[in-house]
Amino acid sequence: MPPETLGRHGPPADAAPLGGEEAEDLLRGICFKTGPPRTVGVELEWLIHDREQPEVAVSHDRLRAAADAVRATRLDAALTFEPGGQLELSSQPAGSLMACVDATAADLVSVRDTLGRAGLALAGLGVDPWNPPRRLLREPRYDAMEAALDRSGPAGRAMMCSSASVQVCLDAGEEEPGPLGYGRRWQLGNLLGAVLVAAFANSPFRQGRRTGWRSTRQALWAHLDPARSLAPQSRLAPRDAWASHVLATSVMCVRGDDGPWAVPDGLTFRDWIRGGGPRPPVRADLDYHLTTLFPPVRPRGHLELRMIDAQSGTDGWLVPLAVATALFDDPEAAETVYRTVKPLAETAGPASAPRNPLWTAAARDGLSDPELAAAAAACFTAALEALPRIGASDHVLGTVAAFHERYVARGRCPADDQPDPAQARAPYGKGLVR
Repeated sequence: MPPETLGRHGPPADAAPLGGEEAEDLLRGICFKTGPPRTVGVELEWLIHDREQPEVAVSHDRLRAAADAVRATRLDAALTFEPGGQLELSSQPAGSLMACVDATAADLVSVRDTLGRAGLALAGLGVDPWNPPRRLLREPRYDAMEAALDRSGPAGRAMMCSSASVQVCLDAGEEEPGPLGYGRRWQLGNLLGAVLVAAFANSPFRQGRRTGWRSTRQALWAHLDPARSLAPQSRLAPRDAWASHVLATSVMCVRGDDGPWAVPDGLTFRDWIRGGGPRPPVRADLDYHLTTLFPPVRPRGHLELRMIDAQSGTDGWLVPLAVATALFDDPEAAETVYRTVKPLAETAGPASAPRNPLWTAAARDGLSDPELAAAAAACFTAALEALPRIGASDHVLGTVAAFHERYVARGRCPADDQPDPAQARAPYGKGLVR
């Protein structure tokens, strides 16, 4: 969640107020930018732990020093730090899966080397299993976010400061219908997403205790607030559904140059346009509002798949990247997986993801749920067949195959391998930090 700014914080003095029709037109125009799928990207969030004692919270001073050292490293990806000190690498859009994998892998070598010299390591876990949330970054954006999310309970602080993910970014798709059409890909994302949650669930513990969820991270996202983390209702066409959802969702904050940002309660963006806010909104306010919405699949011209827990091990991150890319961008695999996941809509029911029975089962049960296990097995088979067709290397193919054999083929997910952190501290940590 990198901080976007207008000038410094507030809107330009000469910016024209934004009207309702203009806002709807902008949203329909920017949310799904269509064309033949050809680019892929990945955003990797990591917890940072002490290499020898991962259960001991790293001091703020040590995290700040490590952040400065990593910032001085030459990277291809954009580097940001989350409110709790989590490190995020956002790759450049790549023309192929392998271009994305190679650039990201090279960046991770540099980051791990830099952190290693400070006795620190990246931890690929969806939620910190040991420590409570601690906010390191004190900025108006995060002060406002914390205040807004606190209204719905503690999930917001935990999400901000102690969670990490793999986010796969793919083109929205073609304008025309078909397996690569944007409408099909949008529907696919909101059904396949539950399968990805279940297959890659990797956060069964929080603050030293088992939570009852394979993906505690996804459970936290589902409980942020009444609407901010929801997918739009599916009864409308994708562009109309997203535009309506954006305007009907409450504004997290109103930015300004002086003092704390305003945190209105219950002010939707549509209400703001109609005069309900402290000042008229401008185009840049709408752009910023979009960054404060966290549905499982977020359309930002391309599609962000936001539902996958961070993965353990040196190469764990590349498995969800490779699987998602193959299933979305290979036409044969896309058609196969769509037929596989379409029946899951009946289990999901009318409620929006991630607050419906399908997504709840995925986060709670992982692949111990028989329906999700069967879907994951079919999806991984399709991905393994498609990866050579999209140019995946033997290493990528072998890494995905190993994950399939260890987990998916056995109805298991990474969360099932995590020992209780209260009973296995040093061995536990050393197996999960890299």
